[in-house]
Amino acid sequence: MKPGSVKHGTEVQQARHDGLKWAAVIALLVVAVVGNTYFADIGLLYRVIGVVVLCVIAGLIALTTTKGRDLVELAVSAKKEIQRVVWPTRPETIQTTAIVLVAVVVVGLMLWLIDTLLGWAMSGVIG
Repeated sequence: MKPGSVKHGTEVQQARHDGLKWAAVIALLVVAVVGNTYFADIGLLYRVIGVVVLCVIAGLIALTTTKGRDLVELAVSAKKEIQRVVWPTRPETIQTTAIVLVAVVVVGLMLWLIDTLLGWAMSGVIG
């Protein structure tokens, strides 16, 4: 919901049940973890299927909450924003990478030279 907007009756009713939905999500996740441990003697494939099914159900319930719908709205707008990005071409990427590598080598050599000179100076002082 956008700031400053007024909640309608159904939205207030849905938001009121969000606590119960989150409790159900947590309960399903706890059941998945405890059940996986409790049924350790059952085959791994069946336990993985059980955990995945419970996690999917928990995720679907979470998406019906206000925060879940906000998350979906954020994901949709992020996808639209990524589609608007102008990505660099391959030559631009290669050129930029080369410039960065050269800069790193130059700075590394400068730091090595400074370290070497200071080392000689200190050994001359300490003697």
